[in-house]
Amino acid sequence: MKKTMLALVLGASAGVVASSATAQTNVTVYGVVDMAIVRESGGAAGAVTKLTSGVASGSRLGFKGSEELGNGLSAIFLLENGFQADTGAMGQGGLLFGRQAYVGLRSDAGTLTLGRQYTPQYLAVAVADPFGSGMAGDTKNLMTATGNSASRMDNSVKYQSPAVAGFSAEAVYGAGEVAGDSAAGRQLGAGLSYVRGPLTMKLAHHHRDNNTATVKNLGSARNTVATAVYDAGFMKAHLAYGVDEGVNSALPRNSASPYGVAVTPSTDSRVLLLGATVPCGQHVLLASWIHKDDRTSRDQDATQLALGYRYLLSKRTDLYLAAAHIRNRNGAAYTVGSAIEAGTGNRAVNLGMRHNF
Repeated sequence: MKKTMLALVLGASAGVVASSATAQTNVTVYGVVDMAIVRESGGAAGAVTKLTSGVASGSRLGFKGSEELGNGLSAIFLLENGFQADTGAMGQGGLLFGRQAYVGLRSDAGTLTLGRQYTPQYLAVAVADPFGSGMAGDTKNLMTATGNSASRMDNSVKYQSPAVAGFSAEAVYGAGEVAGDSAAGRQLGAGLSYVRGPLTMKLAHHHRDNNTATVKNLGSARNTVATAVYDAGFMKAHLAYGVDEGVNSALPRNSASPYGVAVTPSTDSRVLLLGATVPCGQHVLLASWIHKDDRTSRDQDATQLALGYRYLLSKRTDLYLAAAHIRNRNGAAYTVGSAIEAGTGNRAVNLGMRHNF
């Protein structure tokens, strides 16, 4: 009898262990290591040459996974750490998972996630950038820079719809978390996408209330962007048009007076991007032209021209060369940076290597 009871207990325990094993989350470890020699010039402090990380893409280590919950419902998560491969230091100001950190649910009705996530506006611009929001030609130099148009939102709840006839939508809310004022620092974003065959189009908006608990009535910042990419096979054509309005809607990436003059951000501007990607076997040519039209009385316009080249060693590894120049007018202070750095002058050249794993 004792042997029979022992067998039953062991059998039940084995069943529980097997059930737990099959219910475990499937986890994928991935990342990017990106290193480049960068030459920056045109700033008040003079030219600088450096070996730096995260030029074409921010170096990162990520973990993502999902668990099937039944009836088409899955639990999902993503944790992504940014780091500097040249020094080993943490990226994003020292945050452990500063690139992304969220958990959520996914079903046929869409995906709901909570945490630190990309804004719809940034994702729309990154798709249209021939340089993939990196290298010297990075759109963030003149388009989605700091301030309201930062690439990520903290304390956010995001919903992404399933695609229907090529259309999909997303909406996100980020709490300001200021005691006594629910609107202070609050962020709202929304986007609409259309993907069908060779055509990809996106329309996105981002809104941020600049009020804080101690300083009131600073207004709000609004950024709206429409982007399109058409893949003709022999080349891709890129287009983006953005409208930036309000305090903190269009801050230069480097606010430390890189040209020896005080930085006065625009509160009313328009930005146009035209670009091209030309693949040829293992070779890829990149080009973009971006113009920022400052509508304020200062008329601080800026124009960036960028050229680049990628050599594909494999599907996961490439070498790259890129150069960009910004022409600032009437005291504008925009700088040529890269995927994660703001830059120190209006010119830069990159020569680097990127490996994805």
